[in-house]
Amino acid sequence: MWTTLVYALTSASILSSVAAQEPGTPTARIDSGVIIGTATILPSATAAVHKYLGIPFADPPERFTPPELPSRWDEPLETTQYKPACIQQFNAGPSRNFTQSVFNYPPPPESEDCLYLNVFTPDAPTDGPGRAVLVWLYGGSLQFGTGSLPGYDGSYFAGYQDVVVVTLNYRTNLFGFPSSPNIPLTRRNLGFLDQRAALAWVQRNIAEFGGDPEKVTLFGESAGAASIDALLTSYPKGSNPPFRAAILQSGQIGLRRATTPKAGSSAWDILAQDAGCTGNRTLTCLTQAPASKLKAIIEAKSLSFSPTTDNYTLVSKPYLKRHEGKIANIPTLVGSNAEEGRVFQVGKTDLDAYLKETFPSNMTEKVKAAYANNPALKSNYDIISAIMTDVQFTCPAFLQAHGSYVAGYPSWRYYFNATFPNLQTFPNAGVYHASEIDLIFGTYGKLPTESSRRPSTPQEAALSDFMQGAWAKFAKNPAGGPGWSQVGSAHSGRPLNGTEPDDLGVLGGVASAGVNVVSRKSVDSKCAMYVPLYG
Repeated sequence: MWTTLVYALTSASILSSVAAQEPGTPTARIDSGVIIGTATILPSATAAVHKYLGIPFADPPERFTPPELPSRWDEPLETTQYKPACIQQFNAGPSRNFTQSVFNYPPPPESEDCLYLNVFTPDAPTDGPGRAVLVWLYGGSLQFGTGSLPGYDGSYFAGYQDVVVVTLNYRTNLFGFPSSPNIPLTRRNLGFLDQRAALAWVQRNIAEFGGDPEKVTLFGESAGAASIDALLTSYPKGSNPPFRAAILQSGQIGLRRATTPKAGSSAWDILAQDAGCTGNRTLTCLTQAPASKLKAIIEAKSLSFSPTTDNYTLVSKPYLKRHEGKIANIPTLVGSNAEEGRVFQVGKTDLDAYLKETFPSNMTEKVKAAYANNPALKSNYDIISAIMTDVQFTCPAFLQAHGSYVAGYPSWRYYFNATFPNLQTFPNAGVYHASEIDLIFGTYGKLPTESSRRPSTPQEAALSDFMQGAWAKFAKNPAGGPGWSQVGSAHSGRPLNGTEPDDLGVLGGVASAGVNVVSRKSVDSKCAMYVPLYG
């Protein structure tokens, strides 16, 4: 979901602060008109990288309505600067500033006119029809986020791995997932519709940037990964989605209970009441209200607007559709981080209260006992963070990989377990949620944060190179995988019970410069206890 922002030192990832050079002014002709970008030469790269920033993939959206195709323009359009983020939601309270500092730094400008994407592509001839394309979907709990954070700069990924990288914006919170009973069901998940509009744009235009529309891989983290899961499970078996592979980092939607549409969602009603928009014209009134007013209300009241099951962008029981083999056969790489929960549980020390609010009463003592004798967990904060890591990230990653295996879909799984000084954006951060992102983009150490100024290490640079290469290898040849064993390989047709061959790729840890393939038992030992929670 979130970004932490970091730095890199060489080989395919050396990110010393090098001023961008201007080898030329790139242009491209897309279906809406001609665009003008910029070019950057990276250290050790074999070619310049062309960057097109702020390309409209839709017209400026009308509030609470689906995206529309972008209008044409006659004169060349400069696409040399990022456009604003969509309206963000950071709820009032003691954790607001912390959340923004970790996941939204530096804070971008915001606007309802936000449906833009960015393309990063090598300036070099292509072999065959075109390069593999990686499309990034950011995290942020579907409440905030933008494709233009510095940590998502696709220049290094594109330049060092010879791929095309696309980042994009989509609407979140109230503006992306309004729950009005007066909005047709299939028009409520606007954020998901924005993502689909961007993918349609990629299919129409990516060849103009040297990309192959038949070689699109989605990759995303947290809510971005959940969005990808929603896409994966909404295309039925035998269909032809606008992507051929997917990488899901620390997120899924198939094991979460989506909200069922109800007449008069409570969040919508509270918003309408506070905005003075009650009565028969609530939707019209809220459509016309200043965005700043609505933003202030939803943040002050911590109102939650989430996707609804519309059986178009989000199907009912998506996990079962995967498990039963009813979705398109798309190879996936799924994974999680070793200490995801630490960033979400900062300051939490009341273990009993956490257990009570998280689990059914008949589970609390069992869960507590399962973590009681672990010498690595030295405080209640450590225990709470470990429980959250398992129940919300590690075990869902296993079950998603297992569901793909059962259905016969190719799947690979990773487990990120590395930390470096310039990744520690808060005290004792550990291997927290989102800490892998900047290693993959190769942007670690080049951001305006205090932690980013700490020296990188050779191990960090090597691991970044390896992970970036693994992601690119998977995108270029999904059937070949990222470089380690497929889930359930040599175990076909039998249940995954911990006796299967090693197939979990641990990134970092003892193999700090690459991957160490181990048995899933090393991280999944508590998952059987949590399975009943996932319905």
